[in-house]
Amino acid sequence: MKIGVIGLGSMGKRRLRLLTEFFPEITLVGVDSRKDRQEEVSGLFKIQTYESLQEAVREVQIEAVCICTSPISHESIILEALNKNLHVFTEINLLNHYYEEAMQLAEEKNLHLYLSSTFLHRREIKLFEKAVKQDPKVTYRYHVGQYLPDWHPWESYKDFFVANKQTNGCREIFAIELPWISKVFGEIESFELQKQKISSLEIDYPDNYALVVKHTSGIVGTLNVNILSRVAKRDLDIIGEQTQISWDGSPDGLYQWDEAAKEMVKKDLYTGYMDNQSYSKTIIEDAYLEEIKEYVALLKGEITTTMYSFKKDQAIIELINQFEGDLS
Repeated sequence: MKIGVIGLGSMGKRRLRLLTEFFPEITLVGVDSRKDRQEEVSGLFKIQTYESLQEAVREVQIEAVCICTSPISHESIILEALNKNLHVFTEINLLNHYYEEAMQLAEEKNLHLYLSSTFLHRREIKLFEKAVKQDPKVTYRYHVGQYLPDWHPWESYKDFFVANKQTNGCREIFAIELPWISKVFGEIESFELQKQKISSLEIDYPDNYALVVKHTSGIVGTLNVNILSRVAKRDLDIIGEQTQISWDGSPDGLYQWDEAAKEMVKKDLYTGYMDNQSYSKTIIEDAYLEEIKEYVALLKGEITTTMYSFKKDQAIIELINQFEGDLS
């Protein structure tokens, strides 16, 4: 099997690192218009790199791609890859105006269209889902925040996609969190929202959202999303008479009420986990690896359905569009 990784920035290198380590039988190539990134990746992973997808297809006859570029570029790359009869794995897209065309094209050509939703592969999410199924009479409070300039400390926030109003930082957080929130608590039926810009960041979109959301399950929760928290936070409480769960987003920060012990007990779901010191403690590599495993299994014909899809994401992005309203 031959796979091309398109976009050789931080996420492209993460996918390459995991593919190289866990799937040595796969032939990998890199694609990036920047010569410095090509040279870096060629040295790090000892693979061929190319300036364009067209060149990679011609020289190596790749069968599939992993798209790790800025979300605003995904439309053209996804459609180009499908038109070249390549299976597609893509990081979160944030925009969905081309989804119908992409899904139809993939179906016509019998190609796989795989969309990342990393947190769905976290073991903590499975625990939440099981707990809520056992005790659906709960509420929750969830805060996600990180100071935008700290997202990529090696570059200015003004130089990557979160500075763009169309693919802004709060929008990305919602796109990461809403799939698992909807899976655990049910689809969002209605919401009340307040949003504002209160930072001095050079952005032209809100940096703080406060929501009260109601799910089709009847569960009501509060959700606060911002890009101005100087301490990177994922802070969740799930609360009910029979259920109490708290989580700080890290593998070591999950606690659940134990009725017999009458206290909160730490839950160790990982015997070990892979992390990257360049990122927040809430970002671990294990879930990224699980996505890659699912994609490779799909390509090999070992599975036919996946945890997430463009169809599901279409509804999530429409919901985010409602949150944002008119940002023009």
